[in-house]
Amino acid sequence: MSEELKKGLRGVLVAESSMSYIDGDAGRLIYNGYDIEDLAEGASYEEVLYLLWEGELPTRDELDAFTDSMSAERAIDDVTLDALRDLAAVDEDPMAALRTAVSTLSASEPETDADPEDLDAARRKSRRIVAKIPTILANYDRFRRGEDAIEPREDLSHAGNFLYMLTGEEPSDVAEETFDMALILHADHGFNASTFTTLVISSTLADVYPAVTGGIGALSGPLHGGANQDVIEALLELDDSDMDPIEWVKHKSEQGERVPGWGHGVYNTKDPRAKILQSKLEDLTEEDGETKWLDYTTTIEEYLTDEKNLPEKGIAPNVDFYSGSVYYKLGIPVDMYTPIFAMARAGGWVGHILEYIEDNRLIRPRGRYVGPKDLDLTPIDER
Repeated sequence: MSEELKKGLRGVLVAESSMSYIDGDAGRLIYNGYDIEDLAEGASYEEVLYLLWEGELPTRDELDAFTDSMSAERAIDDVTLDALRDLAAVDEDPMAALRTAVSTLSASEPETDADPEDLDAARRKSRRIVAKIPTILANYDRFRRGEDAIEPREDLSHAGNFLYMLTGEEPSDVAEETFDMALILHADHGFNASTFTTLVISSTLADVYPAVTGGIGALSGPLHGGANQDVIEALLELDDSDMDPIEWVKHKSEQGERVPGWGHGVYNTKDPRAKILQSKLEDLTEEDGETKWLDYTTTIEEYLTDEKNLPEKGIAPNVDFYSGSVYYKLGIPVDMYTPIFAMARAGGWVGHILEYIEDNRLIRPRGRYVGPKDLDLTPIDER
């Protein structure tokens, strides 16, 4: 057995997966064999969920049945609604509210006694969880604003229904398409911290409720899920300043600060997801005529991708650099950006759970002991 320490399990192979492939040098992301660009342009989030959970794209009849089964599960019961009202009353952080609310969903689960290795039951539970997360988030935001909950609509898409419940108005075609693409782009990304957390939990044969709850907890950490909020807060800082974007970037550099949304632990070139969201930011800008967020991001990118201005060799925009501005234009509250990341990534977490438990093995890494071994115990009154 190897004694080489791999802190943080960096580079350690722990399982095989057919769900997502990342080529960091080429800037390529693949879900189950399909390039992310093709999926974002030609498929819906519901189709991508089916792909991640079943390993293949659905036929029209399969998609219709899957979509109907998802949309029928959107409503949440009074246990969860009451919890959301209580959390809103104390202004709980939205990610913490989501984590708590998802854990309450098991109270209304009709298949609590299902065998955790029953994949069909796990799929049904997963549909309920993923379908209800948008309802949880929209209702929580409305409660904390002193507004009534809006009932979910089964005739709208997963993306469109969330925007409708959040704002009370049906989104435009551009807004719905943009948000749908954003969900697709964030659905999966290999064995990141939150995905690995869900696998550790499900490998114990716990069911999907604690596993998804654990994934939300892992995603809430600032080293994982919060960069898109950091980006828009930085751009709002720029917007409030008297500096143009290049002056602002130079000022940040002089202060020893980096522009958020740049660099990635896997990609050595521009994140392919950033390219897609940049295009959708252009569409939203054309629709509403407000150009400053597109101007800020493109000016900063042009400046920092000039080799002589790069903060570090190989640094390029990641998905968060453009998602922050996209979400802002969609009217999504800034502190909801990480929760909607969780809304999208829950689909990937479920896919990995379903894949792993087909050939489950308890995840049990070793830790190297570095403490003393031969201490003598002194009675407490003599210490």
